[in-house]
Amino acid sequence: MKSKKLNIAKNIFLIICGIVSACFGLKSFLLPSGFIDGGVTGISLLISNITKLNLSYLIIIINIPFVILGYRQIGKVFAIKTSIAISLLAILLIIAPFKPITHDPLLIAFFGGLFLGGGIGLAMRGGCVIDGTEVLALYISKKSTLTVGNIILILNIIIFAFAAIFLGIDKALYAILTYLSASNTVDYIVNGIEQYTGVTVISEKNDRIKKFIINQMKRGVTIYKGEGGYGEKKDIDILYTVVTKLEMSKLQTAIRQIDPDAFVIQQQIADIKGGVVKRQALH
Repeated sequence: MKSKKLNIAKNIFLIICGIVSACFGLKSFLLPSGFIDGGVTGISLLISNITKLNLSYLIIIINIPFVILGYRQIGKVFAIKTSIAISLLAILLIIAPFKPITHDPLLIAFFGGLFLGGGIGLAMRGGCVIDGTEVLALYISKKSTLTVGNIILILNIIIFAFAAIFLGIDKALYAILTYLSASNTVDYIVNGIEQYTGVTVISEKNDRIKKFIINQMKRGVTIYKGEGGYGEKKDIDILYTVVTKLEMSKLQTAIRQIDPDAFVIQQQIADIKGGVVKRQALH
């Protein structure tokens, strides 16, 4: 029960920090200069620039369909948390006393995207969204052959095309910079700065490689029993470990020195819980 309460408190804290960060990015950077971002927030900013309607109202109205989709695709708790987070963001945009920080367009595009993306990422870590793009992309991906990433890219291309028509080429280009800054910030916050890599190694010298990973890198290793399917069939041990991106070069060098013919497969991992990677400090 105590652990559950701590987890709820942590999620609330992350969501509140995300809302404040997103509001700061909007009010202190993007809104005063008429810049936009991608996604649902970008659509709200674009309509606000064209029609002069209040951004707070637009953020709530445009996100309603995505909250409903989130309820159907993810669940009731997600939809409730998302509704509250979006409403709080809309209110904060009205009452927060944030002032413009700079008039340099490059700084506005970069830091506006940084704080807005940070806010979106923190809210996602807290278990909700303040931009419904991912929910829509998830829904469409289940109904088509497109991936979530492809759908988000297509949606943003459409948004930036309309921005070029109604706001001008310059603001559309700055919008792309804002989006790149925001999306990379979201990736770092949601997926983790360390960016873990899962490594599968097939080698005749797997015992030496296993000892290096355990003794030198202080990482855990899982051993799968396999059978060669090419040429002579024989039993082989398949090693699997998880290291951080910073340690990948060290592991690759060691494997090449031990067995230049080793077959190595790398897979990026969004995040992990527990295990030796979490417990040990980086070297």
